[in-house]
Amino acid sequence: MIGWTLGRYFFLRYVVITTYFLLGSFALALILDFTELSGKLSSLPDYSAIQAFGLSAMRIPYIMQQVFPFIALFAAMATLISLNRKYELVVARSVGVSAWQFLLPACTGAFLFGLAAVLVVNPLAAWGFERSEQITANWRAGKANDVSADRVPWLRQKTEDGETIIGAKSIVNRGLRLIDATFIRLDKNQDILERLDAKTADLEDGFWRLNDVTKFVLGETPVSQATAQIPTHLRPEFVEESLARPETIPFFELRNKIAAARSFGYPANAFDMHFQSLLALPALLMAMTLIAATVSLKFVRFGQSGTMILGGVLAGFVLYVVTVVVKAFGNAGFVPPFIAAWTPVLIATFFGVSFLLHKEDG
Repeated sequence: MIGWTLGRYFFLRYVVITTYFLLGSFALALILDFTELSGKLSSLPDYSAIQAFGLSAMRIPYIMQQVFPFIALFAAMATLISLNRKYELVVARSVGVSAWQFLLPACTGAFLFGLAAVLVVNPLAAWGFERSEQITANWRAGKANDVSADRVPWLRQKTEDGETIIGAKSIVNRGLRLIDATFIRLDKNQDILERLDAKTADLEDGFWRLNDVTKFVLGETPVSQATAQIPTHLRPEFVEESLARPETIPFFELRNKIAAARSFGYPANAFDMHFQSLLALPALLMAMTLIAATVSLKFVRFGQSGTMILGGVLAGFVLYVVTVVVKAFGNAGFVPPFIAAWTPVLIATFFGVSFLLHKEDG
């Protein structure tokens, strides 16, 4: 009875402190993102401060996903340090409660935090980020001199009539709609036949549908057209993998997208890496909690915890950097995504458990 009551008390303390960190991170991210968006988009005709604030609000779940590991780290450190400062862990130890009983509520909270991030926050983040990208792309559409636009992506397709080089200023609808698109058509001798600039281009079944088109042919006056069609053999699965960001696809749809892409012979490494990273997120947050415990469980007098806090932050930062680096190898296909996602988590978990076993159990 005492163990259950104490565990529930520690768990609630962890939840309360984690909530404080979440609210603080949310407010800080909202302010910073709104400031950045205002600087980038304020010169566009359709810009308004209220709409920019709405865009930032839609992007916040996506941004928050990036800082969840650090929130788990700082929340666990703050919980354990506060319990130490109030001598609550000292009293609990004196009645025979082990360190593993201290950590079980925090690890449980971190695991539930990770599940909520994957099952609730991720679908909301995918929708909000995709929607904000669509609105931003529509604001930028037709602004050829907009230097703040993202890097132009390019595709090359082959048909019976020759090749076509496809570029766009922005990509929305998971890569199936191009904003301010450029289509350069080549003949079989690789000579340029024509160039078509379109405000939007949508991938249909067997062709690209171009809207608000300007056609350029060498030696002729540019011609404006309401619509145009460019034949294509590109499949939506290939275009999605080539142009869409994995972050714009919700967790519940990733497996089907990966299976569909691989059925057409595409590796889908980026999407598989994102899927495996989401699966590993609850375990990663638990690993962050164990790292926090290695520097926060030992009782110290007031004023002596600065070194411990710095050590925990550095350890968590190193784990995060290693995770990002290995993820890049997984995206590129040099390492299987499953191994790239789970190896840093397992190493950090074994390190934390081994260190605690040495310190607490001898």
